[in-house]
Amino acid sequence: MEKRISSVSASMFADSAMPEGPLVHGEDIEAVRETILAKLALVQGKVPTSASDRDWFIAASLAARDRIVHRWGESKRQMRRENRKRVYYLSLEFLIGRLLGEVLNNLELTATFQAALGDLGVDLDHMFSSEPDAALGNGGLGRLAACFVESMATLSIPAVGYGIRYDHGLFRQVIKDGVQQEYPETWLSFGNPWEFERPEIIYDIGFGGHVDTVTLSGGAKRSVWHPNETVEAVAFDTPIVGWKGRRVNPLRLWSARAVDPLRLDIFNSGDHVGALMTQARAEAISKVLYPSDETPAGQELRLRQEYFFVSASLQDLVNRHRRVFGDVRSLPDRAAIQLNDTHPAIAVAELMRILVDVLGLEWDEAWDITVRTLSYTNHTLLPEALETWSVSLFERMLPRHVQIIYQINARHLEEAARRTVSEAELKALSLIDERDDRRVRMGHLAFVGSHRINGVSALHTELMRHTVFKDLHNLYPERIVSKTNGITFRRWLHRANPRLSRLAMELCGEDVLDDPTRLKRLEAYADDPEVQDRLAQIRHDNKGALTRAIGHSLNINVNPAALFDVQIKRIHEYKRQLLNLLETVALYEAMRAGPNQDWVPRVKIFGGKAAATYHQAKLIIRLANDIAKVVNNDESIRGLLKVAFMPNYNVSMAETIIPASDLSEQISTAGMEASGTGNMKLGLNGAITIGTLDGANVEIHEQVGADNIFIFGLRAEEVHERLKSGHDSAAAIEASPMLSQVIAAISSGAFSPEEPGRYAPIVDALLHNDRFLVTADFDSYYETQRRVDELWRDKRAWWAMSIRNIANMAWFSSDRTIREYAAEIWRTDVPPPVV
Repeated sequence: MEKRISSVSASMFADSAMPEGPLVHGEDIEAVRETILAKLALVQGKVPTSASDRDWFIAASLAARDRIVHRWGESKRQMRRENRKRVYYLSLEFLIGRLLGEVLNNLELTATFQAALGDLGVDLDHMFSSEPDAALGNGGLGRLAACFVESMATLSIPAVGYGIRYDHGLFRQVIKDGVQQEYPETWLSFGNPWEFERPEIIYDIGFGGHVDTVTLSGGAKRSVWHPNETVEAVAFDTPIVGWKGRRVNPLRLWSARAVDPLRLDIFNSGDHVGALMTQARAEAISKVLYPSDETPAGQELRLRQEYFFVSASLQDLVNRHRRVFGDVRSLPDRAAIQLNDTHPAIAVAELMRILVDVLGLEWDEAWDITVRTLSYTNHTLLPEALETWSVSLFERMLPRHVQIIYQINARHLEEAARRTVSEAELKALSLIDERDDRRVRMGHLAFVGSHRINGVSALHTELMRHTVFKDLHNLYPERIVSKTNGITFRRWLHRANPRLSRLAMELCGEDVLDDPTRLKRLEAYADDPEVQDRLAQIRHDNKGALTRAIGHSLNINVNPAALFDVQIKRIHEYKRQLLNLLETVALYEAMRAGPNQDWVPRVKIFGGKAAATYHQAKLIIRLANDIAKVVNNDESIRGLLKVAFMPNYNVSMAETIIPASDLSEQISTAGMEASGTGNMKLGLNGAITIGTLDGANVEIHEQVGADNIFIFGLRAEEVHERLKSGHDSAAAIEASPMLSQVIAAISSGAFSPEEPGRYAPIVDALLHNDRFLVTADFDSYYETQRRVDELWRDKRAWWAMSIRNIANMAWFSSDRTIREYAAEIWRTDVPPPVV
C-alpha cells in the first residue's frame, strides 16, 4: 500500500489581519522587519534596493509562514493530547486564491506587516497583487471547499483537506475579439512560498494489470491486484490558518510523478523524446484540472486523476490512523471522511480494497467500517453532471475495483429485493446502468457507501429525495440530510471589504469578528440616515476601485454612480447568463427608443469561464462581448448603459467586484442550482438579490424577508411541470413583443454584422429546445428589473434594504455550516465561539 513514509521533521513543530486590529507594538514591527530583510537576503539573494515586488512578496510570505509553523506545531501537539476525531475532506478543487492577505488577517498581523514594510518603502496592498491566485479550482465547488477548511481551522476541528496540486489549473482565460481562449495557468512557475514539499511521504498508485485469487493457509481466498503501471503520489502541505491562529490544519495536495523519470535504455538508443513518455504520462495526472473528456484519452485521464488523489489520500489517512490508534477497526470512531461531490466516489471501492485486500478484514466488517466512515455531499441535480464511467474503461484501468463494485452492487440489490421492489426499481437502484454501454453510476456508489448524503440547500435536498436519488432514498430514507452552504466572513467581509467590516464592528461590537451571528445587530440601523450615508460612501469608494480595474482591463469608462449589476459565476446555460444578456439588449433598445426618459444608469458586469469544450457557453461569452462592443460605443444612449465582461475571473477579482456590487444576479432555472455561494458573498457586502427561488436563494428569501429581495420567474415545481408537458418556446416568444424584438436583433446580426449568422445556435436553442426556460421567464425578469430601477431612485429605501441584507446574511457563515456537519454527520464536538 505505502511506498515510504516517515514522520514530519520535528523541527517543523518546535515551540517557539485585521483592519484596526490589536495594538501594534514597536518591537513587533522591528522583529517582522528584520525577519523580512533576512528572508529577502538569504532566500531571494537580494538587497532592498534591487528587490522586485515579487521578491518582497516572497520575503513577507516566508516571514508570515514562520509564525504559522509554531502554531501548526501546537495544533499537532494539541491533537495528540486530546485524541479527538479527525475530519478528512476530499475535494478535486480548493479555490483558495491568494493567501498572504488571508493569513495576515487571521493572525491579526496585517497592521504589523503594513508598518514593517512601510518602513522599508514597500506598500503592502500593492504587494498583495504580486501573489498569483492558486490555480486549484474553478467555481463554487472549490471556493466552498476553501471556506470549509478555513472554518474547520477556526472552529478547532482537527482536519486535513486532500486534493491535487495542479501545475496549470483549469486555464487562464483570455478574451480575444470577444472569443474565449484558454492558456495554461503558471502559478507555480517561480515557486510557492506557502507549501511544504514532503519527499518522505510518497504512495504508489496502481493502474491496469490483472487480479489473481490466492488461497491462504487457512483456506480463505484473497484477491491480489497486480497493476501493470505505477505512479507515485508526492505530498505537498499548505497550512490553513484559522481565525486568530487558534488552529492550523494542513491542506495536503498530491503531485504525480513517474517511478523512473527517464528510461535510460531508450534514451541511449537515440529516442530522447520517447524516453520521457512514461514521465509525461504520469505527470499528466496533476497537470490540469478537468481535462476535456470528449475523447477516450480524456475520459481515461479524468478517471486516473480521481483515483490517484483518492487512493493517495486514503492510504495516507489509514496509515496515520494505524500509527496513532493501532486498530483500523476504530476508524469510524476516530475519523470522518467527507466526499465533496461525486469526483471522489471511487473512495468507496478503494477503502474496501485497502480494508479487505491489504489489511485482511472480512467483507462484512470492512463494509460496516466504510459506510460508517464515509459521507457524501451532492452538488448537482443535473443527471448529466452525475459522473458515470464505462465498465470497459474501469475493467482496463481498475480491474480490482470493478470486482468490488459488482460485489457491493450484488449485496445492495439483494437487500433491495428483500423489500419487494419491482424489477424496474431494481434497475434504477443498480450501481451499474445496463442500458447500451454499461456504465458505473458513481453517484449511486457514493450514496450506497456513505452513512449520510447531504444536499447543500433545503430545496436542493428535497429535490434530491424526489429526483436523482428518489429510489435510493426510498430504500435508505434516513440517509439524506440538508446542510445549506456557507461562506467565511473573514475572507468575504473582513478581508475583502475592510471599511464595511469596521462599520460592522463599530455598530455590532468587535465580537462580530468571532461570532458572525452578531452581525444581525446591524438590522437595527437599517433606517438610520447616517449609517445609510456611510454605507453609500463605502460602496462608492469600492466602485471607484472596480471602475479603475474595468478601465485598466477593458479600456471602458464606467460611471461609479451608476447601478452596478453583477453576474459572476461559471458560464453555463442553466445559470442563464443568456437571460441577463437578452434583458440587456431589451434595455438598450428601450433606451434608444426613448432617449428622453428617466433611465437609471447601469453597468452590467459579467465574469466567469466556460469549459473549454462547452461550445454553447463559449458562444454566450462571445455574445456578451459583441453586445458590449455595440452598447459601449453607441453615443445615442449617453453612457447610460455599459457592459463589461471581465476576463479570467478568479478569487482575487471577486474580492474587487463583490464589495462594489449593487445588484446580485442569481437567475438560474429554478430547481437546477444546488445552492450557490456567490449569492451569499454579494448579499453579505450589501448587494440586493434579483433571482429565482432556486438553491440557497430560498433561504436568503427566508432570512432577509420577501420585501428585501427581488424574486421572479417560475418556481421549481412549475419548471418541472413545464418541462414535463413540453415548453412551447416559440409561442412564448411570439407572446412577448419585446423578446421577439431582441431575438430578431441578435438573429439579424445587429451585434455581429460581420457574421450575421454567428448566433444561430443560440437562437435555434431558444426557438426549439429551450431546456432552461429562458423564454418562459424573460418578461417576468424584465419587469422585475424595472422594479429594481424604481427602488434605486429612492436612495433611502435602497440603502435600508442593503443594510437588511448585510445583517441577515449572518446565518450564511460557513462556521454555522461546519458546526452542523460536525454535529449531525461527522459526530464530533466543536467548542463554542470564543468571544
